[in-house]
Amino acid sequence: MIKAVIFDMYETLITHYDSPLYFTTQMAADADIPAETFRELWVLSETERTIGKLSFENVIRDILITTDRYSDVLHEKIVANRIATKQDCFKHLHPEILPMLDELKQRGVKIGLISNCYSEEAVEIRNSVLYPYFDVCYLSYEQGLKKPDPEIFKRCMDELHLTAEECIFVGDGGSQELEASGSLGMKPLQAVWYFKEGTLHRIKPMEGYIHLKTPMDVLHHI
Repeated sequence: MIKAVIFDMYETLITHYDSPLYFTTQMAADADIPAETFRELWVLSETERTIGKLSFENVIRDILITTDRYSDVLHEKIVANRIATKQDCFKHLHPEILPMLDELKQRGVKIGLISNCYSEEAVEIRNSVLYPYFDVCYLSYEQGLKKPDPEIFKRCMDELHLTAEECIFVGDGGSQELEASGSLGMKPLQAVWYFKEGTLHRIKPMEGYIHLKTPMDVLHHI
């Protein structure tokens, strides 16, 4: 019997691609730094940003100093723009997200979150309209480890006091999350409702997994 649904956040519960983008290309343009230079410096801190060793604000400061572009005004501009776009993602939910979560609650099904995220994303997740729905919330920035490390899945299940066989994992398939959750014994389902042609989202429907075309499809597997 399924007693919990554990979700990924980005491109599962929310999407970046219905909001203004503010990734490396846009940050580089604001900083007047060549995009490739900015991207190379950004990638160097990927793991440390994801597992809580570096904050977004400090990484941007280091990049601006390294490229001789630092000023308080520019630093604050980039940070503010990044936070604003992260906040905006929560204003463009698929119309079935909240009804689906409400129905899970009404059925007594526990709801979990496991998300790889940076410092600014962790703050906005906890401030979001979605956060009150989660019985457990495991964010890589706070946990010091990230998907697909099985430990972050195990911590989530332990707090729920459930076995893997009692849990469904729903995600778009990034970070090898479907493979990792499935290897532990969860039922992995691929959320494809935010998949659109022409965006920067590179994940595609994956063979061997059930594809959920709308959020309400989650309920068919409870």
